[in-house]
Amino acid sequence: MQTCESQEKTHDADLDITGETCPMTFVRTRLALDRLAPGQVLRVALRGDEPRRNVPRTATEQGHAVLHQAEEAGGILRIWIRKAG
Repeated sequence: MQTCESQEKTHDADLDITGETCPMTFVRTRLALDRLAPGQVLRVALRGDEPRRNVPRTATEQGHAVLHQAEEAGGILRIWIRKAG
């Protein structure tokens, strides 16, 4: 498990979807979550209004837990999602 120094959050996997648009943002997030064991944490980097709304909402609707969200330079939002299970 890796530690994010600035946010003091841990994660098991990283996903950068800053160059993707909806609906591929959640498709890629879901595929990354599918590769994790229940309880593991995925850290997602995304950009844009639609992904900012849809990725956390859809993850929650599917039973996963959004643990934390952090704004970063360049309009990037990082989201930590714990896989349900």
